[in-house]
Amino acid sequence: MIRKRGRALVLLLSACIFVGCGKQAPVSPDTSVESGTEEVEDSEAYEKFEESVSASDVDAPESQLPAEKGYISSYGAEREREGDNVRSYLSGKMVPKEIGDRRPVAIMLNNIEDAMPMSGVSYADVLYECVVEGSLTRMMGIFENYDDLEKIGSVRSCRNYFVYYALEFDSIYCHYGQSSYALPLLEQDNVNNLSGLAAIGDTVFYRTTDRVAPHNAYASAKGIKKGIEEMGYRDTYKEDYTGKFTFARDGDPNDLSEAQSYSATHIEPGYKINKPVLEYNAEDEKYYRSQYGTEHVDDLNGEQLSFDNIILQYSTWEQIDDKGYLGFDCHGGGEMKFITKGKAVDGTWLSLGGEQGAVRYFDSDGKEIVLNQGKTLIEIIQNTEGDKVVIK
Repeated sequence: MIRKRGRALVLLLSACIFVGCGKQAPVSPDTSVESGTEEVEDSEAYEKFEESVSASDVDAPESQLPAEKGYISSYGAEREREGDNVRSYLSGKMVPKEIGDRRPVAIMLNNIEDAMPMSGVSYADVLYECVVEGSLTRMMGIFENYDDLEKIGSVRSCRNYFVYYALEFDSIYCHYGQSSYALPLLEQDNVNNLSGLAAIGDTVFYRTTDRVAPHNAYASAKGIKKGIEEMGYRDTYKEDYTGKFTFARDGDPNDLSEAQSYSATHIEPGYKINKPVLEYNAEDEKYYRSQYGTEHVDDLNGEQLSFDNIILQYSTWEQIDDKGYLGFDCHGGGEMKFITKGKAVDGTWLSLGGEQGAVRYFDSDGKEIVLNQGKTLIEIIQNTEGDKVVIK
C-alpha cells in the first residue's frame, strides 16, 4: 500500500513537481501472456516502490474548488440530470441515464505493431497510454457505451499503475493476464476485475485465428456484461463517487483564451517505439492520432482516432526489477499540460482522496482545468523524459 502523507491542498497545488528516479534497461519486447506465477527476485518490489514515492491523502474540500472560466469544480457536486438523460462523467455530454449511471469498463489494449489495427478503441471516451517493458506502450480505454461492440482489443495483461488509473473512474477492469506484482492489488475488495486467466475468462474473452497469441484475445459486450453479472459486481457508480473531470457547459467551449496558453497544433509525446503524433484539425477542432508511421485507425469502423482533449501527465517512475517492470506514481502529483483547440497550458496534477480518489488537473493559478466535452487522451509521461515531448 502507498504511504499516506497528509499535506495542505494549497501546498500540493504549488509544490508537486518530483525528481525522476532511474533509467530503463534494454528489455526484449514481451510476447508472452503473463500468468502471475512467473518467478521474480523480490515479490514485494512494487510495494516497496509505492512506499518510496510521495502520496497525497487530501481530505475532501470543505467548499467546492474554483475552476477556470469562473466555474466551480464538479468535485463533490451533484450531476446534472434532464429527464431521462444525465451528464456523463467521461465525456461531459448528456447521455441516456442507463448508460451514464452504469459503471464503465476499463480494457487493457495491445499497442504492439503486430496487433494493429485495434478493434473498438475509437468507442472509448477516455484513452490512456503509458510505457511498459522495453519502451513499448500499452493503452487502456475507458468505455461508457460499449453495448454494440462484438470485438474489443486485442486485450493484454495488467500493470499495477493501469489498475489505479481504472479505479479513478470507478470502472470494472478487464485484462488478459497479469504480472505476479499485480496479484495482491487485483485481490483487493475495491478492485472489480475480469481476467482472461481466471475462471470467468472464457465467458468474457475469445480468441481469433487471424493472429498468433497473445495478440488475438478479444472481449465482447455480451461477454463483459455476462462476466459482470456472474461475478456479482456492482453495476452502477458508488454513491460517493466524485468524478474526475470538470467539463465546459453546453455552448461554452474552453478555447483557453482566458489562460496563459501557447500554440499546440502538433504533439509528439516522445514514446520511443510507436512514435505517436497528434495533429490538430482546425475545421473540427480535434486532434488526429498516428503511430508507427501511419494513421491510428479502428478496425471496426476504419476511423482514425481523434480527441477533443489531450492531457500530458508527467509522473515519477522507477524500474523495479531487472526484467524491466516499471512503477509510476499514481497518487501524488506532478506537472501536466492540457491541450485543446490548438492551444496548451501548463499546470499540475493532484490526487484528491489518495488511493480511493481521482487525479484532478489545475492551472498555474490553482484553478481546476475545464475540459471540453468529448473524448480525452491521457498520455503518462516519464518525468525524466520530458525533453522528448514536442509541442508546436
